Amino acid sequence: MQRFTADRGSFYMTARNRWLIGLALFAVYVIWGSTYLALRYLVEEFPPFIGNGIRFVVAGSAMFWYLRRRGAPAPTRREWWSAAQIGALLMMGGVGVVALAEARGVGSGLAATAVAAMPLWAALWSGLFGRWPNRLEWLGLAIGLTGVVILSQEGDFAGNALGITLMIVAPISWAFGSVWSQRISLPPGAMATAMEMATGGVILLVVGLVRGERFEAFPDFSGWLALVYLITLGSIVAFSAYMYLLGAVRPALATSYAYVNPVVAVLLGVTIGSEVLSGQAVIALPLILGGVALVAVAKDRVEAQPLSPVPQET
Repeated sequence: MQRFTADRGSFYMTARNRWLIGLALFAVYVIWGSTYLALRYLVEEFPPFIGNGIRFVVAGSAMFWYLRRRGAPAPTRREWWSAAQIGALLMMGGVGVVALAEARGVGSGLAATAVAAMPLWAALWSGLFGRWPNRLEWLGLAIGLTGVVILSQEGDFAGNALGITLMIVAPISWAFGSVWSQRISLPPGAMATAMEMATGGVILLVVGLVRGERFEAFPDFSGWLALVYLITLGSIVAFSAYMYLLGAVRPALATSYAYVNPVVAVLLGVTIGSEVLSGQAVIALPLILGGVALVAVAKDRVEAQPLSPVPQET
């Protein structure tokens, strides 16, 4: 009887874990994929830097307060300085630049396709810290960056030098922040994420005010809804789900969002957002994702315990 009870308890625990893993994967796949479209609605009503600054200050502060109430130790000054560096690279240089590109007319599906190249740039940045790509990774880089070049000829980018520049800068900044975050002093787990969002949000607000961003009118319901969605689901829920996955499943599964997010973003942009994709984007997306897959496979072969990249969240 005791054995039966133990087995039954083990079965229910396994079933519960499977449900939690499934929900967490849904969060990082679908919610993060949908944030590109939500970001487009946000920048229609909010200035791009100020809107995202509000988002990250609120989300980061809420997470910080919750973690401190749960007993997380207070960060040191050095950790705050490190978090500010990563917040500037990820939240301002990554998400803020994507928002600025979407405010300048770049579609959400195209933005997600360009951001999908982030692991390729991360592989190149890693070379500056002593680990240059191997042959298979170089092949993946060549294929993926070919997709980026093809994407640059798409309608929203053709003749829009600023748009394509912003969508190249954003994943490069996020990739460098991801690599640099592994080499500086940061608090463990979700506390680092909370601090990066909070400090990055402050930087976004300051830069937005300096560059003269102002509200032309009071934001309507769609803008506020997008802001609430990005704060709660896009930042707090999805990041928490990602942190759970890192401790519950293999890193390859936890980071598989990189392949799914662009597809979700493109589908939502075409269906809900009424965006139109040209043949260049249709060709570029599988090339970029194929290049990322080759880089990931090569990395798994040469590293016994590969580091999990910081997720590109928008």
